[in-house]
Amino acid sequence: MTAKRPLPTPVALGGAVAIGVMTAVQARVNGVLGVEVDNGIVAGFISFAVGLLILIVVIPCIPSARRGAARLWRGVRARTIPFWMLLGGTCGALTVSTQGITAGVLGVSLFTVGVVAGQTLHGLVLDRLGVGPAGVVAVTPGRVLGGVFALGAVAISLSGDVLAEAPLWMLLLPFAAGVGIAWQSAANGRLAQRVQSPMAATLMSFIGGVIALALAAGVSILIRGLPQQPPADPWLYLGGLLGFAYILLGAFIVAHTGVLLMGLGSVLGQLTASVLIDLLWPADAGPQLWQLVAMITVAVLSVVVAVPRRRRPRNG
Repeated sequence: MTAKRPLPTPVALGGAVAIGVMTAVQARVNGVLGVEVDNGIVAGFISFAVGLLILIVVIPCIPSARRGAARLWRGVRARTIPFWMLLGGTCGALTVSTQGITAGVLGVSLFTVGVVAGQTLHGLVLDRLGVGPAGVVAVTPGRVLGGVFALGAVAISLSGDVLAEAPLWMLLLPFAAGVGIAWQSAANGRLAQRVQSPMAATLMSFIGGVIALALAAGVSILIRGLPQQPPADPWLYLGGLLGFAYILLGAFIVAHTGVLLMGLGSVLGQLTASVLIDLLWPADAGPQLWQLVAMITVAVLSVVVAVPRRRRPRNG
């Protein structure tokens, strides 16, 4: 069997940017849903449950996905698939519940830059350890500098009156979500390689996420009481569809980019979309206009310096 050709870097990076755009839109949708039901964890459960229902409908219609799901089931039963590869969904659960708790208050931009910090630092570590499907990825000066610029965007986001308007714990939750996103990308990418199907890996991610969020939502309801009645607006349930799309895309392209580069590309997409969303739909503790412009500029630089460059062959 011949090895698949790697995607050209601009194409793979474009896919990572698309993941970021979808993540930003999902953050706003789930954030508003969390406000409407007055429980961010329940909002995350609703979002993941919708995505799982979509997968249950789609997978039987695609032969390669059916075969991948069968390989996944056999691997889980025979315990030939390492347990850590099955944990991507728990990290996704952390992400969507964090969206529901914080994005409606902080705005998508502030949520995103907190994610950037966790995603960048953890992505660099995971690539160096070879956890992702691309194997061990060298820590080059460009990749380190890209991480530094990404963290610079975080510093810009925390300037001004942001810390006075939002509690510190709310600003730290997106950082934890970013750590989870990096791990989810690595685990889902490796699982997709093992079962030869990104769709089957996405299914496992949603199953794990729904289980984790069901348990967390149950505890939350016991402590806080029943949530508000789910709203009737159909667009508030699009978070599950977006999650299905970007997790599937991420499981496919992470083998071509590595965890860090995919994270930086998605950062660019997230911040660009976040700026537009927050300008059109400001949040209570959202950043000022100069912060939005500075954050997106620094984020672009983080991607540009981290993209690997091909060396030209020397003549003779």
